[in-house]
Amino acid sequence: MRRFSRLVRCFSVASAACGLLCGSGCGDNHGRFWRSGGAASGTGGVPDRDLTIVSLFVGGEKMELLGNPAFLEILARKHGLKLDAVKAGSVEMVRGLPLHGKDALWPSNDIAVDFFKMHGGTAKKSDIIFNSPIVIYTGWKITEALIRQGLVEKRDEGYYIVRFPELLQMIKDEKPWQDIGLPFYGSITIRCTDPTRSNSGNMFAGLVANMLNGGKVVNEHTVGPLLPQLRLFFDRLGMMEHSSGDIFSKFISTGINNSIVVGYENQLVEFVLANPRNRNDILNSVCILYPLPTVWSSHPVIALTDKGERLIEALNDGEIQDLAWRMHGFRTGLMGVTQDPSALGVPNMASSIDSVIPLPTAAAMVRIVETLSQSQ
Repeated sequence: MRRFSRLVRCFSVASAACGLLCGSGCGDNHGRFWRSGGAASGTGGVPDRDLTIVSLFVGGEKMELLGNPAFLEILARKHGLKLDAVKAGSVEMVRGLPLHGKDALWPSNDIAVDFFKMHGGTAKKSDIIFNSPIVIYTGWKITEALIRQGLVEKRDEGYYIVRFPELLQMIKDEKPWQDIGLPFYGSITIRCTDPTRSNSGNMFAGLVANMLNGGKVVNEHTVGPLLPQLRLFFDRLGMMEHSSGDIFSKFISTGINNSIVVGYENQLVEFVLANPRNRNDILNSVCILYPLPTVWSSHPVIALTDKGERLIEALNDGEIQDLAWRMHGFRTGLMGVTQDPSALGVPNMASSIDSVIPLPTAAAMVRIVETLSQSQ
């Protein structure tokens, strides 16, 4: 475990540096630019003059992929493309960032396409490239306590929150940790990113709204009575991070044993694959819980220009889809393609995500975002 402690400290420092250099989807303008390409970063020796530059905003959870030399080499060699990517929050990129000179947007939520259109945006094309379910991360001590309470159940393929509405109600009612047999200070809580700026928090807000609505998908007619409950729920969570990468790195470095956080399934997969020597230490510390139901984080590219359409075609390349799964844990967005989690060497990972509920309608999500914005 000493070696693992050194690893998470390095991971935390690296993530903090990334936040300063690349931005964090935080809305600040300092250091937001990140560019891929160049022979040194994996273009396979293809000269820059022979590459078409595609300028885009991209969700921060895909930055590791965009920095992968093998990914860049395929883009350059097979498709003649080089990326000029700016890291931004999925909500903010479709609701207000200036798009002059941009060829595409790559958020982490297919409802962002509806947000984009509702705010007057015009897309030449959009297509879902990857998928990753929203999951809950915690340590084994908390998992075991939740199992004893009957809230979590171990199944053949992983751990599932089988009484998810009850867990949310305990958080809403500020039940103390002692109620589930844990000697922690304060109330049971869950940490997520800011729903008004970051995709994982935004999707979690939509999932909570559906659960408060009796497990039925919220629409513009049913959202009104839920807004005060949602505002109270998220007010009680306190300060929220602006980036899914930041909240995951803080969980890894300081919060595994005593916190519950919302994230993407691929985050743990990517971390384990990037640190194979510490695989066992990581997996012996972190547990991934699948809410029943969960929601899909789909990653659509919104093409604004012809170059954006070329990017969509390139990202649907089977070689890129396979690399994104094997090295970064992104499930494919291609119809009819199946992927085997056992090949990744990450246990307790579901082979398929079967219990999924749609997000609230775009009109309802706008009301939710506006209400939660008033709390800040």
